[in-house]
Amino acid sequence: MAIFGQKKRLGDQLVEAGLLSQEQLESALLEQKNTHMKLGETVMAMGLVSEANFAKFMHETQGYELATDDDLKDADPQAIAAVGDDLVRKHEVIPFGFESITELKVAMSDPMNLAILDDLEMVSGMSIIPCYAPQKMISVYLGKMYGRQESNDAAAQFEAEHADEFREEAKEEDDTVGESPIVKIVRAMIQQAVREGASDIHIEPLEHGVRVRNRVDGMLQEDAQYSANMLAAMTARIKIISGLDISEKRKPQDGRLTYVVDGVEFDVRVSILPTVYGEKTVMRLTKKQGLTQEKKYLGLYPDDEMKLDGIMNNPHGIILVTGPTGSGKSTTCYTVLNELNKPDVNIITVEDPVEANIAGINQVQVNVKAGLTFASALRSILRQDPDIIMIGEIRDGETAQIAVQASITGHLVISTLHTNSTSASITRLIDMGVEPYMIGDAVVGIIAQRLVRRLCNECKAMHMATPQELILLGKGPDEQIPVWEPVGCEKCGNGYKGRKAIYEIMPISASIRRILHETVTAEEIENAAIKEGMNTLRMSGARNVIEGTTSIAEMVRVAYDMDAQTEANKTTSEEESADTE
Repeated sequence: MAIFGQKKRLGDQLVEAGLLSQEQLESALLEQKNTHMKLGETVMAMGLVSEANFAKFMHETQGYELATDDDLKDADPQAIAAVGDDLVRKHEVIPFGFESITELKVAMSDPMNLAILDDLEMVSGMSIIPCYAPQKMISVYLGKMYGRQESNDAAAQFEAEHADEFREEAKEEDDTVGESPIVKIVRAMIQQAVREGASDIHIEPLEHGVRVRNRVDGMLQEDAQYSANMLAAMTARIKIISGLDISEKRKPQDGRLTYVVDGVEFDVRVSILPTVYGEKTVMRLTKKQGLTQEKKYLGLYPDDEMKLDGIMNNPHGIILVTGPTGSGKSTTCYTVLNELNKPDVNIITVEDPVEANIAGINQVQVNVKAGLTFASALRSILRQDPDIIMIGEIRDGETAQIAVQASITGHLVISTLHTNSTSASITRLIDMGVEPYMIGDAVVGIIAQRLVRRLCNECKAMHMATPQELILLGKGPDEQIPVWEPVGCEKCGNGYKGRKAIYEIMPISASIRRILHETVTAEEIENAAIKEGMNTLRMSGARNVIEGTTSIAEMVRVAYDMDAQTEANKTTSEEESADTE
């Protein structure tokens, strides 16, 4: 067994290596007492040390070999068998190969733990070579190896224990809430979704069963099927942990809970809706730390970043972030707030719900039952001497009018709106009853965004763009441009892995203000903005296609342009006619 004993504690070594300051170490040790996580995982979860830097530290300073994704993906079944499933799951380690006939290589997040090493050595009868891997990576592969098995075992146990109850026609549905199999199923369901990178979990009652689907990279994919008899207990369990009424089955309910997976805290919003076959549950997963990030991580092109900086530098006015549900609006809003959060400004938000807590910002949660709506909260906020106000969403004319008044009286207002483009946001405000000239005076910039799926770098295939694809990209018919398309491999499954935001950023210039004072159509506003250098969503999508980040099909899916599509279809029809002749 390889032992890398150190007299100095890990925290002191991290300070010596320059990865932590003494103050950061003390903060991490305090956090560790609350979370009971390993110190290494704690400093990474707090964002004090990146995974890459910690892995480099473990390799270069401590002398441990690093286990890679490929090592764990292709773990030797005989290596796992040498230790046994029980010990693998108990200690959360992954034996993945043999160095020799007497030496076993094991991926561990805490390779300094001599007690675990002794256990592994005793059971396997071999010398253990500990290799470092982040806990998150190990948990993902353990989830793949055992997560589905645990859920299936728990489901079978549940049905066996309650077979007699299922045959009774009128049995109370929440009698089985506290049974451990259901607790295991719900826990495994959330953990599996988090490890797959899902944003939503859908638990759907069907005529003869229950279907669980996860939304990964914006697309739903089936995760599991259960017996229809299990729906009531699963729903009741979710209601209990999210603070909902388990006896109410006829009305929609909304709740929330906090769930920790692999040391990372997630905010889970729960929505329950009665359907013809029972109650459907949707759980939206949001990583609490994921919303508060630096501007450089938004993925903006340099010219778009300059436009955003120009908009943010306005001392007053309205900044609108628009797009459909799940397009990353909240992340952009919180990032802008982080940039503007300084000791000399008073920032107040009114949200429904508060999605992430930010130090130094006063956040108000909407409570409709108590009469605390967006509009009523805004009126009170204006008496709190704010410099910057964030409104979770402008939903009605009253909120829009108050936001406009607040911006004109010297406040910077940031809000979201559910529209398809920057120019459509202006016409939407007009539909809400705001006068066009008031919009010109109040709004300083609009950001429209979407999320496109990234092509998997391991398997994407290149071809030269066809005439139809060149039109969709806004290029000439004779240009030679390589584009990539999804293929699918073991690492991605469907050709895509992860997502990236594309933006359409429109500062409200003097010429656009003049248009708002004269006549208002979305097309005129958009044309004026394009002349001034605005990149539309389709243009931003095309840039990502040409760079090989995403595919044309994905660009069309999220930034559909009817005129371009019609022209492309026309070109295809003409080509087919020519071929026929």
